[in-house]
Amino acid sequence: MVDVGDKAVTRRTARAQTRVRLPAAVRDAVDGDEIVGRKGPVFATAIIAGVMAAKRTHELIPFCHPLGLEKCTIDIRLEGGDAVIECTCRVEHKTGVEMEALTGASVAALTIYDMCKALSHDIVIAETRLVEKTGGKSDFRASEEGVAGE
Repeated sequence: MVDVGDKAVTRRTARAQTRVRLPAAVRDAVDGDEIVGRKGPVFATAIIAGVMAAKRTHELIPFCHPLGLEKCTIDIRLEGGDAVIECTCRVEHKTGVEMEALTGASVAALTIYDMCKALSHDIVIAETRLVEKTGGKSDFRASEEGVAGE
C-alpha cells in the first residue's frame, strides 16, 4: 500500500459512472423506472449490491486502504437504451475514494447484467469512468468527451 501517514485528513469525494447498454428485450421489460424480473427488482438490487461492493473495495482490489465510508449513493437512470449508473462516495481521510466509487458503479452494472441475462445475453457493460473527485492533492472533473479535464 502507499504510505499515507504524512497526508492531511481532508473531505474526499468521488463520483464514477458506468453505462450499461440494454438490448430491446431488456428495454421491453422496463416498467416506469424499474425492471422487475424473476429475481426481483433489478435496479433496487443493483443499488444495494453497488453500495455493498464500495464498502468492501479494500477486500477486492489489492493495496486499497480500508475506508469507513461516510456516504455512498448509487443512482440509476435510463437514457435512451442505456442504464446509466452513478456512484458517489465521501470520506474524511488521508486517501481518496475513487476506487470505491468505481467499484460501486461496476458491481451495480454486473448485478444488472446478472439479473437480466435471462432476457438477453446482448447486454453490454460499455464504460466505467471517474466523473469527478475532490479533496486530496488535486481535484478532477472529466470532460464531456470522457477525456481527463481540470
